[in-house]
Amino acid sequence: MQVEIKIDSSCKEPKIIVVTDKITDEINMLIKNLSYTNNQVIAGFKDDTVELLQQDDILRVYSLDKNIYALTANGKYRLRMRLYEIEEKLDKSKFVRISNSEIINLHKVKNFDLSFTGTICVCLCDNSNTYVSRRYVSKIKQVLGI
Repeated sequence: MQVEIKIDSSCKEPKIIVVTDKITDEINMLIKNLSYTNNQVIAGFKDDTVELLQQDDILRVYSLDKNIYALTANGKYRLRMRLYEIEEKLDKSKFVRISNSEIINLHKVKNFDLSFTGTICVCLCDNSNTYVSRRYVSKIKQVLGI
């Protein structure tokens, strides 16, 4: 793929033009990534306050006792959305679902422990551990390239 950048001082807003002979999966992914707005915040409830959570601050999003929570360095926040709705808002290049009830931020992972048979232990940067369910092991291995 060729990339060309032109600097024009009269240009007020960046413009991207894709020239191709056919639409491929690679082109569709490129267009999707370019048009994605990464500044989507998520409202988190803690006690009687609402805080706007930046995606980069979220370590994991999980369900517990029929509620959805986002874990950040500042604590646990209750979310008033379903897990699949949150998954749609999150940046696909940073967040990955590891079970039916949990999504993790790959940029907040310290390491993956593959020594467990049938599952993977994920150690997050806050030293907490979580596990990839057997159903999602092959997806995680594909994401990690192993």
